[in-house]
Amino acid sequence: MDTRNEKIKLFFGVVQSADAEGVAETLVEQGFRFTRVETAGGFLREGNVTFMVGVEERRLGDLLGSFRRNATTRVQMANQTQQPDIQGAAFPFPFEIQVGGATVLMLDVDRVESF
Repeated sequence: MDTRNEKIKLFFGVVQSADAEGVAETLVEQGFRFTRVETAGGFLREGNVTFMVGVEERRLGDLLGSFRRNATTRVQMANQTQQPDIQGAAFPFPFEIQVGGATVLMLDVDRVESF
């Protein structure tokens, strides 16, 4: 990655574990280099994967497209009787919640060095 003349972003994309393989395969096909870290969500306590990608600003659209195509939203039944909410009360019944998709963060990179 030549960073001399081009603005670079550090991209973090968090997806459910179920969507991670599709995202990873697409990133490889498109020539993106990335780091994949297994993480866990706070509310449902289910597995997630966080992808970290250094990306040239001109390729952000391609990168976002990879996540949009592979990290789909869906509805899931949840039962939180074991896990209290923020105020300490547990949900005594199953409920529907939208899961999946991706949460992305992008940060400007001022400097890149390799040792």
